[in-house]
Amino acid sequence: MHVFVVGLALHNLVAAELFAAGVRGAALDVISAWKEILLALAVLGLLRAGAFRRRLDAIDLLALLYAGFVVVYAVVPQSTLAGAATHKGELYALRHDLVPFGAYVLGRGLALSRDEIRRVGKTIVVSASVVAVFGLLDVFLVPLSWWRASGAPGWFTSQLGFSYQGLSGLPENFIYNTGDEHPIRRLISTFLSPLASSYLFAAALLALAAWGLTRGIGRGRARAIFVGLVGVLAAATLWSHSRSTELALAAALLMLAWARRDTGRRAGALALIAIVFLGLSTAFAREYPHLGPRATFTKTELDCQRAHAHGLPCSADHSTITKAASVASTGKQATAGFETDASTSSHWASLRGGIETVLHHPQGYGLGNAGSTAARTGVKIEAGESSYTELGVETGLVGGLVFAVWSLFLFVRVVRRAPWLGSVVGMVLLLGLQTDVIGVPWLGYVVWALGGSAAVLTRPSATSL
Repeated sequence: MHVFVVGLALHNLVAAELFAAGVRGAALDVISAWKEILLALAVLGLLRAGAFRRRLDAIDLLALLYAGFVVVYAVVPQSTLAGAATHKGELYALRHDLVPFGAYVLGRGLALSRDEIRRVGKTIVVSASVVAVFGLLDVFLVPLSWWRASGAPGWFTSQLGFSYQGLSGLPENFIYNTGDEHPIRRLISTFLSPLASSYLFAAALLALAAWGLTRGIGRGRARAIFVGLVGVLAAATLWSHSRSTELALAAALLMLAWARRDTGRRAGALALIAIVFLGLSTAFAREYPHLGPRATFTKTELDCQRAHAHGLPCSADHSTITKAASVASTGKQATAGFETDASTSSHWASLRGGIETVLHHPQGYGLGNAGSTAARTGVKIEAGESSYTELGVETGLVGGLVFAVWSLFLFVRVVRRAPWLGSVVGMVLLLGLQTDVIGVPWLGYVVWALGGSAAVLTRPSATSL
C-alpha cells in the first residue's frame, strides 16, 4: 500500500522523463504497467495464503456482481450493442473498469488493522506534502516552455494516444485559460495534472483533520508542523484551481464532523472550518486571474486557440479565423474553448448529456465507448467525465447502477468504521459525478484498497481515526 501511495503520485512525472530519455513504445508500456503487475502479484499471494476464506457479505457480492458486468460486456460483440470500440479499446476499458474491484479485493485480503491504515494515512500526508511543495515551486519558478520541451507532451500524445493540440501536446488544463490570450499557470506537480494533484491534497487534509479531531494539534513544535502541513496542502489545493475538489473537500469535512460528532466541540469547529474554507476558496477562485502566475502562448498555440474559440480546427488558416470571428461577433468577447471545457457548467452539462445517453440506450454500448479510452482509440465518446455515466454507457444502465450501489454501501460501511477514510471515499464518490475518478490511478488503487480493508474492521473506539 505504501508503494502504491508514493509510486502512483510519481508515476506520470517519471514516465514523462523516461520518454524524454528515449524509453518509449512497448518498453515504456511494460514499465508503466508496474501498478497492474504489483496488484496482480499481491492478490495472487493473498490467494495462496488463504486470505479470502472470510464469509462474503453484501458489499463483497455487489463487488463481484459489478466485476461480472464488466467481464460480460467485454466479451459481448460490439455489433450487438451498437458500439464502435476497437479491440485495443476494449482491453484498455477492461483494465480501467476493473481497477476499483481489484483494489478492493486487495484491501479486503490484506485486512489491514486500524494502526496499519493509520500508518498508510501518514504516508499519504507526507507524500502529499512533498508533491505540494514541488508543485508550488514549479508553478512559480518553472516556465511553461520547460514543460513544452520535456517528455510530458510525448508521454501524453505519442505514448498514451491523447490528442492535445492547444498547448503543444500538453494537456490543456496545465493552464487556466482566461479567454484574453494571457493564460495563467495551474499547479500540476508530479501528477502532471491539477485535478489528480488536488485529489491527493484533499485526501491528506482529511487525514490531518481526523488527527486533529482525535488527538488534537499538540503544542510547540508539533503544532507548528501540523499548521505548516495544513497551510502547504491548502495552498496547493487552491493553486490547483479545481473548484470541484474544493467543493467535494468541504462536503467531506462536514461528513467527517458528522461521523465524529462524539468529539463534541472539535467536530463543531471542523464543520465551521469546512464552511470557512468553502468561502475562502470561492473568494480565491474569483481573484485567481490576478493571483496566478502568468504564462504565454506560442504563435502556433495562439492560432490554435483562436481557431478553437470559433469552432474551427487548429489547422484553419488566418483568413478563415478572421472571417469566422466577424460572423460570430455579437458584441461580447469570444472565449477559448479549453477553459469552458473545465468549467463547472460544462461538467454538469456533460453529466446531463451522459445520463440522457444511458437512459436512451440502457443496454449500453460495450467497453471502450466512453471517456478517455474512447478518446485514446479514436472512436465516438458516448459519455465522458462522470464515472457513473461512463460505466452506464459501457456496462449498461444496470451495470452502472450496480457500481453506484456498491460504492454507496462501501461508503456507509467505511465511514462508520474508519471515519477519516470514509470521508475520503465520500469525497471521491462526489467527484465521480463530474470526473472519471477510476481513471485517476492514485484514487482507483489507493482509495478502493483502503476501503476494502476498512470494510472488514470492527467498529472504532472513541480514540480511533
